[in-house]
Amino acid sequence: MKKLRNSPKGPTAMAALAGAVAAAVVLAVAELLGAFFTARATPLIALGSTFIDFTPPWLKDFAIATFGTNDKAALFAGMGLTIAVLACVLGVVAYRRWALGVLGVLAMGAVIVASVVTRAGVAPADALPSVAGTFAGLAALRLLMNRMPRQAAWPEAPAKAAEPDGHPGTSRRRFFAAAGITAAAAGLAATGGRLLGAARSNILQARDALKLPAPAKAAPAVPAGVQSPVPGVAPWLTPNGEFYRIDTALSIPEIDVDSWELRVHGLVEEEVRLTFQDLLDADLIESHVTLTCVSNPVGGNLAGNAKWLGLPLREVLKRARPKDGADMVLSTSVDGFSASTPLEVLQDDRDAMLAIGMNGEPLPLEHGYPVRMVVPGLYGFVSATKWVVDLEVTRFADSKAYWTERGWSERGPIKTMARVDVPKSFAKVPAGRVAVGGTAWAQTRGITKVEIQVDDGDWAAADLSAEASLVTWRQWSYQWDATPGPHYIKVRATDGSGEVQTDRRADPVPDGASGWQSVMVTVE
Repeated sequence: MKKLRNSPKGPTAMAALAGAVAAAVVLAVAELLGAFFTARATPLIALGSTFIDFTPPWLKDFAIATFGTNDKAALFAGMGLTIAVLACVLGVVAYRRWALGVLGVLAMGAVIVASVVTRAGVAPADALPSVAGTFAGLAALRLLMNRMPRQAAWPEAPAKAAEPDGHPGTSRRRFFAAAGITAAAAGLAATGGRLLGAARSNILQARDALKLPAPAKAAPAVPAGVQSPVPGVAPWLTPNGEFYRIDTALSIPEIDVDSWELRVHGLVEEEVRLTFQDLLDADLIESHVTLTCVSNPVGGNLAGNAKWLGLPLREVLKRARPKDGADMVLSTSVDGFSASTPLEVLQDDRDAMLAIGMNGEPLPLEHGYPVRMVVPGLYGFVSATKWVVDLEVTRFADSKAYWTERGWSERGPIKTMARVDVPKSFAKVPAGRVAVGGTAWAQTRGITKVEIQVDDGDWAAADLSAEASLVTWRQWSYQWDATPGPHYIKVRATDGSGEVQTDRRADPVPDGASGWQSVMVTVE
């Protein structure tokens, strides 16, 4: 006890804890009240979205390369740690100089409010949960400070009346009891906010109840033999639950189909507005299309193949009648993300579409429900806008998209790529005949050859699985006579134009990765 009274370490630790608990109150109260506002109004979502907006390309590429589709979870973990550290520091500052602590808390609250009100589709009133949370956190911090024992080591601290029994241990017990009760209340408030928000939302139920119309033009039958015979190769048709998700939305937008509307405007002869019912009543088409993320590294898994149902964008643009000089369509999602797509790509015969269905069911919420864009042959950052609500026909010289403003290219044609799925890198395999298999893609051009090289040997042709179309990936297999020892397996593809996949290594920034994948295996 004596050591604690004569040293600042004990009070400092308690002050830091008070700051952390107060921060939890800020977030919990905002979460609870945020259930009555848009989800993008909660502090963590707003702060995270603002961070993403200012993320440099190299950091985004690093996050996706390191964490893959878990990049958002990693962001939240990093944010939580940062907030905890800052809160502890503010707690210590408030213990030493209350006025400075108050200013620090208010400054953090101002940052949160600014992050909220600058979000797309957020009204000024949506800042109220963060404001209320800030003052609730300030009150919690004051409450805990009043229950801390004041030590001579901090002469700047305000005087505090002695405990009734004159024993500092009583104050410590009161402090830890108050901190525990406050933290528990914050946890209950946060949980209640999430449950209340889920209960108030009926978007998922509406999505599950939606009946998709039969397409006017069904997808061509998938030929037999599209799947590689090698066990472990990715499914040719990617299940919805396994389809990669890379986007800037920390909170999945929840859109009522009855209020959804798409506006087509800009350099057009006639502005067009479409409702979701207009899409259901239109002549829809089905098409198997492989999508690829520009952040996909060589050999990466940020690619997937699905059957999409939607309205061809060329039909929409035909109604709008783009004016001479227009060369780009800037698509914008409900949360403010935008993509720049060459106009001619949306008008040709590749069946770019406003998709409402994925693998025979309505779009999953995380994949763009109720409507998204699907454009064969282009990386998603310039084409695959989810939750799309606006199409502006414009020019590349006049408008910039979300990632273009951050250093990525204006146009993103998908590069020819081959991937080894089996065996995995660093795998151990028995000597003898070893099955090697994988996937290759060059959307709109198709794959005509895949070759394997073991160590520095000659390139050998792999067996190609059946080709469904030029806009889907193509799988392959190869039987390797493996000898004991470590070996490197390389793979390359040739597309339908006769171009061999380049061996030149390039990072995803600014227009997609390139190079040959090399897998190291040990033969025993």
